[in-house]
Amino acid sequence: MPRMLDVSDEVRAEIGDEEADRLLAGENTPGSYDCTSCRTPGDSEQERTSTVLFIGDETAVLAFAHATCLPSQVVQVTEDQLQGAVRSISGDSADLGPSKVVPEQAVLGVTSGLVLIAGELHPALVVEPTAPIARPGTDGVNGDEFLPLLVEQGFTPLSAIDAPPAVLHGWSVLLAVGQLHAVLQPGPSGGQPVAWWQAHQPLQVTESWRAAANKHQQVLMFAAPVGSIGRQPREDLLRDALDKAAANGRLVAAAMPLAGV
Repeated sequence: MPRMLDVSDEVRAEIGDEEADRLLAGENTPGSYDCTSCRTPGDSEQERTSTVLFIGDETAVLAFAHATCLPSQVVQVTEDQLQGAVRSISGDSADLGPSKVVPEQAVLGVTSGLVLIAGELHPALVVEPTAPIARPGTDGVNGDEFLPLLVEQGFTPLSAIDAPPAVLHGWSVLLAVGQLHAVLQPGPSGGQPVAWWQAHQPLQVTESWRAAANKHQQVLMFAAPVGSIGRQPREDLLRDALDKAAANGRLVAAAMPLAGV
Protein backbone atom coordinates (compact mmCIF):
# COMPACT_ATOMS: atom_id res chain seq x y z
CA MET A 1 0.00 0.00 0.00
CA PRO A 2 1.49 3.40 -0.92
CA ARG A 3 2.56 5.62 1.96
CA MET A 4 0.61 8.84 2.53
CA LEU A 5 3.88 10.70 2.94
CA ASP A 6 4.74 14.34 2.31
CA VAL A 7 8.37 15.24 1.51
CA SER A 8 8.69 19.01 1.08
CA ASP A 9 11.01 20.57 -1.49
CA GLU A 10 13.35 21.79 1.26
CA VAL A 11 13.58 18.31 2.81
CA ARG A 12 14.14 16.79 -0.64
CA ALA A 13 16.92 19.31 -1.30
CA GLU A 14 18.71 18.20 1.88
CA ILE A 15 18.35 14.44 1.57
CA GLY A 16 18.54 14.17 -2.23
CA ASP A 17 16.10 12.93 -4.84
CA GLU A 18 17.14 9.30 -4.52
CA GLU A 19 16.50 9.13 -0.77
CA ALA A 20 13.28 11.13 -1.11
CA ASP A 21 12.00 8.74 -3.78
CA ARG A 22 12.86 5.75 -1.58
CA LEU A 23 10.87 7.30 1.26
CA LEU A 24 7.87 7.94 -0.98
CA ALA A 25 8.09 4.35 -2.25
CA GLY A 26 7.93 3.14 1.35
CA GLU A 27 11.41 1.55 1.38
CA ASN A 28 12.80 3.56 4.31
CA THR A 29 9.58 4.67 5.97
CA PRO A 30 8.28 2.99 9.14
CA GLY A 31 4.62 2.15 8.74
CA SER A 32 3.96 3.24 12.31
CA TYR A 33 5.76 6.03 14.19
CA ASP A 34 5.48 8.35 17.16
CA CYS A 35 4.63 11.87 15.95
CA THR A 36 7.57 14.20 16.59
CA SER A 37 5.10 16.94 17.53
CA CYS A 38 2.30 15.48 19.66
CA ARG A 39 4.14 12.24 20.60
CA THR A 40 1.11 10.05 19.84
CA PRO A 41 1.22 7.09 17.41
CA GLY A 42 0.79 7.58 13.68
CA ASP A 43 0.58 5.29 10.67
CA SER A 44 1.97 6.43 7.33
CA GLU A 45 -0.20 3.85 5.55
CA GLN A 46 -3.42 5.17 7.06
CA GLU A 47 -2.99 8.95 7.49
CA ARG A 48 -1.10 11.79 5.88
CA THR A 49 2.39 12.01 7.36
CA SER A 50 5.06 14.72 7.17
CA THR A 51 8.82 14.18 7.05
CA VAL A 52 10.66 16.56 9.41
CA LEU A 53 14.44 16.82 9.05
CA PHE A 54 16.40 18.04 12.09
CA ILE A 55 19.86 19.27 11.04
CA GLY A 56 22.65 19.79 13.57
CA ASP A 57 26.24 20.96 13.14
CA GLU A 58 27.50 17.56 11.95
CA THR A 59 24.55 15.19 11.77
CA ALA A 60 20.89 15.11 10.77
CA VAL A 61 17.87 13.13 11.97
CA LEU A 62 14.75 12.42 9.93
CA ALA A 63 11.57 12.22 11.98
CA PHE A 64 7.89 11.85 11.16
CA ALA A 65 4.80 13.79 12.21
CA HIS A 66 1.07 13.77 11.58
CA ALA A 67 0.46 16.16 8.68
CA THR A 68 -2.22 17.78 10.85
CA CYS A 69 0.42 18.57 13.48
CA LEU A 70 3.36 19.76 11.36
CA PRO A 71 4.14 20.38 7.70
CA SER A 72 7.16 18.69 6.14
CA GLN A 73 10.08 20.99 6.90
CA VAL A 74 13.76 21.37 7.80
CA VAL A 75 14.56 22.48 11.36
CA GLN A 76 18.04 23.80 12.16
CA VAL A 77 19.28 22.87 15.65
CA THR A 78 22.62 22.71 17.47
CA GLU A 79 24.38 19.38 17.78
CA ASP A 80 23.52 19.19 21.51
CA GLN A 81 19.87 19.88 20.77
CA LEU A 82 19.91 17.25 18.04
CA GLN A 83 21.24 14.64 20.48
CA GLY A 84 18.35 15.54 22.78
CA ALA A 85 15.98 15.03 19.89
CA VAL A 86 17.52 11.63 19.16
CA ARG A 87 17.07 10.60 22.81
CA SER A 88 13.43 11.65 22.63
CA ILE A 89 12.78 9.85 19.36
CA SER A 90 14.31 6.67 20.77
CA GLY A 91 12.20 7.00 23.91
CA ASP A 92 15.03 7.73 26.34
CA SER A 93 13.52 11.03 27.44
CA ALA A 94 9.83 11.67 27.92
CA ASP A 95 10.30 15.36 28.62
CA LEU A 96 12.42 16.56 25.71
CA GLY A 97 10.69 16.24 22.34
CA PRO A 98 12.14 17.37 19.02
CA SER A 99 9.39 19.99 18.75
CA LYS A 100 10.67 21.50 21.99
CA VAL A 101 14.40 21.60 21.36
CA VAL A 102 14.24 25.02 19.69
CA PRO A 103 11.40 27.12 21.15
CA GLU A 104 11.56 29.65 18.32
CA GLN A 105 10.71 26.84 15.88
CA ALA A 106 7.27 26.35 17.47
CA VAL A 107 4.50 25.67 14.97
CA LEU A 108 0.83 26.41 15.55
CA GLY A 109 -1.22 23.22 15.32
CA VAL A 110 -4.80 23.89 14.16
CA THR A 111 -7.72 21.45 14.48
CA SER A 112 -11.24 22.02 13.21
CA GLY A 113 -14.33 20.67 14.94
CA LEU A 114 -17.91 21.38 15.93
CA VAL A 115 -18.51 22.60 19.49
CA LEU A 116 -21.94 22.35 21.13
CA ILE A 117 -22.85 25.51 23.07
CA ALA A 118 -26.33 26.10 24.53
CA GLY A 119 -27.81 23.37 22.34
CA GLU A 120 -26.36 24.67 19.07
CA LEU A 121 -23.36 23.47 17.05
CA HIS A 122 -20.71 26.07 16.25
CA PRO A 123 -17.76 25.68 13.88
CA ALA A 124 -14.53 25.97 15.83
CA LEU A 125 -10.78 26.02 15.35
CA VAL A 126 -8.55 24.87 18.17
CA VAL A 127 -5.00 26.26 18.15
CA GLU A 128 -2.17 24.77 20.20
CA PRO A 129 1.55 25.44 19.61
CA THR A 130 4.05 22.60 19.43
CA ALA A 131 6.32 24.35 21.96
CA PRO A 132 6.19 27.24 24.47
CA ILE A 133 5.87 30.68 22.87
CA ALA A 134 8.27 33.42 23.95
CA ARG A 135 7.41 37.10 23.83
CA PRO A 136 9.05 38.70 20.75
CA GLY A 137 12.47 40.12 21.57
CA THR A 138 12.98 37.93 24.64
CA ASP A 139 14.86 34.68 25.25
CA GLY A 140 11.85 32.84 26.66
CA VAL A 141 13.13 32.63 30.25
CA ASN A 142 9.85 34.10 31.54
CA GLY A 143 7.91 31.02 30.48
CA ASP A 144 5.14 30.45 27.95
CA GLU A 145 3.63 33.78 26.84
CA PHE A 146 1.15 32.36 24.31
CA LEU A 147 -2.05 33.12 26.24
CA PRO A 148 -0.95 36.54 27.61
CA LEU A 149 -0.04 37.63 24.08
CA LEU A 150 -3.47 36.59 22.79
CA VAL A 151 -5.27 38.30 25.67
CA GLU A 152 -3.42 41.49 24.74
CA GLN A 153 -4.82 41.06 21.22
CA GLY A 154 -8.38 40.89 22.57
CA PHE A 155 -8.99 37.18 23.16
CA THR A 156 -11.18 36.33 26.17
CA PRO A 157 -9.98 33.95 28.93
CA LEU A 158 -12.55 31.21 29.57
CA SER A 159 -13.28 29.28 32.74
CA ALA A 160 -16.11 27.35 31.06
CA ILE A 161 -17.55 27.00 27.55
CA ASP A 162 -21.16 27.97 28.22
CA ALA A 163 -21.65 30.78 25.66
CA PRO A 164 -19.99 31.81 22.39
CA PRO A 165 -17.06 34.20 22.97
CA ALA A 166 -17.23 37.81 21.86
CA VAL A 167 -16.38 38.80 18.28
CA LEU A 168 -12.78 39.95 17.86
CA HIS A 169 -13.04 42.81 15.39
CA GLY A 170 -10.42 42.99 12.67
CA TRP A 171 -9.70 39.25 12.80
CA SER A 172 -11.25 36.75 10.37
CA VAL A 173 -11.02 33.16 9.14
CA LEU A 174 -10.26 32.70 5.45
CA LEU A 175 -12.33 29.86 3.99
CA ALA A 176 -12.21 29.40 0.21
CA VAL A 177 -13.71 26.67 -1.97
CA GLY A 178 -14.60 24.73 1.17
CA GLN A 179 -11.02 24.71 2.49
CA LEU A 180 -9.38 26.51 5.41
CA HIS A 181 -6.55 28.78 4.28
CA ALA A 182 -5.65 31.18 7.08
CA VAL A 183 -6.52 33.13 10.21
CA LEU A 184 -6.15 36.83 9.47
CA GLN A 185 -5.37 39.63 11.92
CA PRO A 186 -5.39 43.41 11.45
CA GLY A 187 -2.44 44.75 9.49
CA PRO A 188 -0.02 47.29 10.97
CA SER A 189 -1.42 50.82 11.24
CA GLY A 190 -4.83 49.66 10.09
CA GLY A 191 -3.60 48.35 6.74
CA GLN A 192 -4.63 45.22 4.88
CA PRO A 193 -5.15 42.13 7.10
CA VAL A 194 -2.15 39.82 7.41
CA ALA A 195 -1.96 36.10 8.16
CA TRP A 196 -1.61 35.29 11.86
CA TRP A 197 -1.64 31.61 10.85
CA GLN A 198 -1.51 30.23 7.32
CA ALA A 199 -1.99 26.62 6.28
CA HIS A 200 1.03 24.92 4.72
CA GLN A 201 -1.55 23.69 2.25
CA PRO A 202 -5.32 24.33 2.42
CA LEU A 203 -6.98 22.19 5.09
CA GLN A 204 -10.11 20.21 4.30
CA VAL A 205 -13.07 20.75 6.63
CA THR A 206 -16.11 18.52 6.92
CA GLU A 207 -19.35 19.32 5.15
CA SER A 208 -21.11 19.72 8.53
CA TRP A 209 -18.40 22.17 9.72
CA ARG A 210 -18.72 24.19 6.51
CA ALA A 211 -22.52 24.22 6.82
CA ALA A 212 -22.31 25.51 10.40
CA ALA A 213 -19.82 28.18 9.33
CA ASN A 214 -22.13 29.32 6.54
CA LYS A 215 -25.06 29.39 8.94
CA HIS A 216 -23.33 31.48 11.62
CA GLN A 217 -21.05 33.39 9.22
CA GLN A 218 -18.38 33.15 11.87
CA VAL A 219 -15.96 30.68 13.43
CA LEU A 220 -15.04 30.29 17.11
CA MET A 221 -11.32 30.08 17.77
CA PHE A 222 -10.04 28.48 20.97
CA ALA A 223 -6.36 28.67 21.88
CA ALA A 224 -4.41 26.83 24.57
CA PRO A 225 -0.69 26.52 25.44
CA VAL A 226 1.35 23.48 24.42
CA GLY A 227 0.34 20.26 26.18
CA SER A 228 -3.20 21.41 27.01
CA ILE A 229 -5.30 19.79 24.29
CA GLY A 230 -3.28 17.27 22.30
CA ARG A 231 -4.36 15.57 19.10
CA GLN A 232 -7.85 14.22 19.78
CA PRO A 233 -9.32 11.74 17.28
CA ARG A 234 -12.99 12.55 18.03
CA GLU A 235 -14.95 15.74 18.62
CA ASP A 236 -16.29 14.54 21.98
CA LEU A 237 -12.73 13.98 23.21
CA LEU A 238 -11.72 17.37 21.82
CA ARG A 239 -14.58 18.98 23.76
CA ASP A 240 -13.51 17.18 26.95
CA ALA A 241 -9.97 18.51 26.50
CA LEU A 242 -11.28 22.04 25.89
CA ASP A 243 -13.44 21.89 29.03
CA LYS A 244 -10.47 20.74 31.11
CA ALA A 245 -8.24 23.47 29.70
CA ALA A 246 -10.88 26.09 30.50
CA ALA A 247 -11.34 24.78 34.04
CA ASN A 248 -7.55 24.98 34.53
CA GLY A 249 -7.37 28.56 33.27
CA ARG A 250 -5.51 27.51 30.11
CA LEU A 251 -7.99 28.53 27.39
CA VAL A 252 -8.78 31.76 25.55
CA ALA A 253 -11.27 32.26 22.73
CA ALA A 254 -12.77 34.67 20.24
CA ALA A 255 -15.41 34.64 17.52
CA MET A 256 -14.22 35.65 14.04
CA PRO A 257 -16.26 36.42 10.91
CA LEU A 258 -15.67 34.47 7.73
CA ALA A 259 -13.52 35.89 4.98
CA GLY A 260 -13.95 34.29 1.58
CA VAL A 261 -16.58 31.77 0.59
